[in-house]
Amino acid sequence: MANVPVQRMSQLLAKTLRDDPADAEVLSHKLLVRAGYVRRTAAGIWSWLPLGKKVLANVERIVREEMDAVGAQEVLLPAILPREPYEATGRWEEYGPELFRLQDRKGGDYLLGPTHEEIFTLLVKDQASSYKDLPVILYQIQNKYRDEARPRAGILRGREFLMKDSYSFDTEDEGLAKSYALHREAYQKIFARLGLDYRICAATAGAMGGSKSEEFLAPAEAGEDTFADCPNCDFAANTEAITYELKPVDGSDVPAAEDIPTPDTPTIETLAASLGVPASATLKNLLVKVDGEIVAVGVPGDREVDMDKVEAHFAPATVELVTETDFSARPDLVRGYVGPRGLEKVTYIADPRVAPGTSWITGANKAGTHTKNVVAGRDFEVDEYVDVVVVQEGDPCPKCGTGLVLDRAIEIGHIFQLGRKYADALKLDVLGQNGKPVRVTMGSYGIGVSRAVAALAEQSADDKGLCWPAEVAPADVHVVAAGKALQTELALDISQKLAAAGVRVLVDDRPGVSPGVKFTDSELIGVPQILVAGRRAADGVVELKDRRTGEREELTVEEAVARLTA
Repeated sequence: MANVPVQRMSQLLAKTLRDDPADAEVLSHKLLVRAGYVRRTAAGIWSWLPLGKKVLANVERIVREEMDAVGAQEVLLPAILPREPYEATGRWEEYGPELFRLQDRKGGDYLLGPTHEEIFTLLVKDQASSYKDLPVILYQIQNKYRDEARPRAGILRGREFLMKDSYSFDTEDEGLAKSYALHREAYQKIFARLGLDYRICAATAGAMGGSKSEEFLAPAEAGEDTFADCPNCDFAANTEAITYELKPVDGSDVPAAEDIPTPDTPTIETLAASLGVPASATLKNLLVKVDGEIVAVGVPGDREVDMDKVEAHFAPATVELVTETDFSARPDLVRGYVGPRGLEKVTYIADPRVAPGTSWITGANKAGTHTKNVVAGRDFEVDEYVDVVVVQEGDPCPKCGTGLVLDRAIEIGHIFQLGRKYADALKLDVLGQNGKPVRVTMGSYGIGVSRAVAALAEQSADDKGLCWPAEVAPADVHVVAAGKALQTELALDISQKLAAAGVRVLVDDRPGVSPGVKFTDSELIGVPQILVAGRRAADGVVELKDRRTGEREELTVEEAVARLTA
């Protein structure tokens, strides 16, 4: 193996901290700063120090190797992008305030790329003219930019982040399915090599568009995504992507709808208490405005409306709650007593739980009055059924009916079958076998490279500090010189021997630093193996410690070198 240079902490730009940063909210933020991996430059903008850059580069290397293995070709596109392609696809507006927009000195509009679907589409349009030029998979590893309203959690949610984005181009849907499967398999290999615990979950496409979409989620307390896992079958999905079948019931024996006086019951809680019924027997009707038009959203009274799902359903339209001014302009809409019967000039959408035939107690559109025995499909019509409730622990699995388990997770990868959305907008065609133009179909596939570093820190750290998997660690072994001249001499000597054999070595040879601080830092930094030149250095004996298990063993220098180079 090639000789690699020894990293000497006496020369390393990496200052460790004893205390957590005041603004740190999650474990990875605390430890990556304390261990000298990253430093904050501005809100959501981070600098990578030498140790952190090594970890980041290792993640990048693994991603690159597995992408190359499926035949993907690496390119590098600009980060500053023109407005026109994003305007053609509608994403200049759809992205909203998260898009970094800028102008050049001539007043031309540009953006900092959040993703590159449009630019890759134009690249292939320029380079491919025939079906013989396809299929092709292109990728890059590049910084992306999103103007987060509240950057938080260190590198987990920044405004600048490193991402691998790849794109497949095929002439047929069958080819797209194959490219998608290749990426799915490659991602499984990547995350296995990184040592991440992850789940593949059904997901929504969001602003990306397209049809099929799956997320790779790393369970972690710091995660911002909630996913549902079935303990009985292989179902797993982001809660925003869970859908249920509409199952009508027989409501023919329900008596006629009847108004009942319910004074001072403007909330589900007061209504249920007044009538002595469970909240699940009532129908909640939430009013929102979609691009200024009022829409009613009906859900069972014991469930909450998931506004993210409502917004996703109506995207790119703007969704907001109605205000007092809206109620004043519509006296037929009585706050606290809105019901679906007799609603005029209001679109009514409902969750599938409000299926045809189900009976409810709901508002009568009159102050102090509700109506009982209101049957969906008989007494009111639903314009559209949409899954809009917040998924709860124990909700039935859509696949087998077993109660779902909810957990928090970090999104580390996302794959999409985009179809022809971008090819249609930018007119990406090639000549087919019959000589006629064929519209190209696309896939888009992302991995958060810098986010994977944070996910690894979250999952692998313990109460002493970071604990990196071997393939991504900044070094293979952390050699600690306990302090005396003889110990330092031995530590440097064994470091050179290991480096000559191709072992990546970080050696703590800092003068004037106590052994206790060095030992604490070695656990904080988290290199897999710790080799200590300590009290038996004069005998040529060192101590080898496994960072993860804590197991210790005394070895001669020769035995230690043989063990670590095996």
